[in-house]
Amino acid sequence: MASSSVSRRLLDLLGIDLPIVQAPMAGTSTPELAAAVSNAGGLGSIGVGAMTAKAAGDAIAAFRARSSRSLNINVFCHRPAQPDPARESAWLERLRPEFEAVKGTAPTGLKEVYKSFLADEPMFSTILTAKPKVVSFHFGLPSSEWIRALREAGIILLGTATNLAEAKANVAAGVQVVVAQGYEAGGHRGTFDPDAPDDQLGTFALTRLLTRSLEVPVIAAGGIMDGHGIAAAMRLGAGAAQLGTAFVGTDESAADAGYRAALFSNAASHTVMTRAISGRPARCLANRFTALGARVSPSDIPTYPIAYDAGKSLNAAAKAVGEAGFGAQWAGQGAPLARSLPASKLVAALVDELKSI
Repeated sequence: MASSSVSRRLLDLLGIDLPIVQAPMAGTSTPELAAAVSNAGGLGSIGVGAMTAKAAGDAIAAFRARSSRSLNINVFCHRPAQPDPARESAWLERLRPEFEAVKGTAPTGLKEVYKSFLADEPMFSTILTAKPKVVSFHFGLPSSEWIRALREAGIILLGTATNLAEAKANVAAGVQVVVAQGYEAGGHRGTFDPDAPDDQLGTFALTRLLTRSLEVPVIAAGGIMDGHGIAAAMRLGAGAAQLGTAFVGTDESAADAGYRAALFSNAASHTVMTRAISGRPARCLANRFTALGARVSPSDIPTYPIAYDAGKSLNAAAKAVGEAGFGAQWAGQGAPLARSLPASKLVAALVDELKSI
């Protein structure tokens, strides 16, 4: 199938005009950003993995107050956390000097700060009632019953895959579009099992493997920052490209001042895959937290998202004294190409670049 027909099929399925998907990066995606992208013809996205069901409902309502276009709601389908008090206590002890260095106090215990979608019936009910155009899965898949219910509601389902096996699992479960997440991508790796060997496939190798092997459309994700990257992905058979880091520096992003400063600094040229911040592998701008992560064994870090409770506490303490180096500053390997623009102008620039090729 020619790439142009693949793209047209995908755009029609998603109800969008442009082969541009804004990645729902937790901590930076907002209703304002999603609406700006959707109003410009792409697919705006909101990540609700760190939200309660009520907050997710409010975010969807805020988007709809600004746009009547397609919206993607992204959920985290990780295994619910298994507490390990001894491991968590040892991790807090390991972090104690870092807390003291920023005049903070380490918490006495850790908790599961985010509920997995797999065990969040209120979130499922909220999404099913709101009926966004698209729902996307990260870290795995929900039950067959929930997938069937979402599809019967007319919702288009996307699922992240970092390898061919995960892609085939998505398709077998009823997912209609697969997001090929290359190792270059910023934020959390979408691997179903974070402790299994990771082939670390790059975006273009993975995209081509999936477009040759699957009957469903594929969206390429990871390291794509401009129209040239979008065009390259589409030449490999992708119907669209998903960009996350490209939108971190936009006006509508929720990235704080420290995150933005780091994105437009030398740190952008040295992104690091780390578990230290959240407990799962995630690509971050090089900072004090990633340096700490390089000095510890992954087996010492509590499971996701329990480790995130410690990471968030340390970041809050550091920010209180003006230190931004402990933030979850997610970014892909294309970070040096980031631009500071309103989202609508960034989409227009991407389109101009794509047309010029």
